[in-house]
Amino acid sequence: MKVIILEDENRAVNHLKRLIHQVAPEMELMGVFDTVRDAISYLEKKPVLDLIFSDVQLADGLSFEVFSKVKVICPIIFTTAYDTYAIEAFNTNGIDYLLKPIEEERLSKAIEKIRLFNTRIDIESLLNLKISTDRKQPKSRFMVKVGEKIRTIMVEEILAFYSFEKTTYLHTTTHRNYIIDYSLDELEGMLDRERFFKINRKYLVSIDACSQIIAWSNNRLKIDIEGIDDPKIVVARERVRDFKAWLDS
Repeated sequence: MKVIILEDENRAVNHLKRLIHQVAPEMELMGVFDTVRDAISYLEKKPVLDLIFSDVQLADGLSFEVFSKVKVICPIIFTTAYDTYAIEAFNTNGIDYLLKPIEEERLSKAIEKIRLFNTRIDIESLLNLKISTDRKQPKSRFMVKVGEKIRTIMVEEILAFYSFEKTTYLHTTTHRNYIIDYSLDELEGMLDRERFFKINRKYLVSIDACSQIIAWSNNRLKIDIEGIDDPKIVVARERVRDFKAWLDS
């Protein structure tokens, strides 16, 4: 079974590769593409594929742009932190929608759907399968290392999570920063979505951090977070509408 992965975070790619090797070692990975542009370029060559694993947000846009410009006949398993895109995903060849962090059991069930059907003939049957968006209880605390000690940080103490030089940090109400071993996409899937929002590729902020919001260029919004001296805490243009709705919920 020949597959490709559309994903722009190395950690997510490596995690998915490990899971695929565990639950479907017969799969042959033909390539990994982190941008809409590269994915389109590859798929325009009409490679023979049996399955596509696709994140929603790639480095230069949404993966839906790929499938709107290139006709894909194989099924797609979406692997993303955003449950808001589920309906749009199933308007493509999406047969399942796995929320990050992806679990081995859920991936195994998704792949089993493909094994049970002839994907070239019965794709319509697969497209009509019920969306599964099972979620765990939101994470309430994080364990961080402080010197030789381990400390517990409750989510109520956290103003933001951010990525810097391929490392993820949490920033507390006391203006302390701690390294944690999760990507922002993984964190988004773990946290209470009423309390935290991913404003761009580098910042995931708490509702408590959004007391100082400033109108910014190109219809964007800038957030001032105490203790973080970074002018790039800006809500991405494509996320502004959802961000405003989140604030108003």
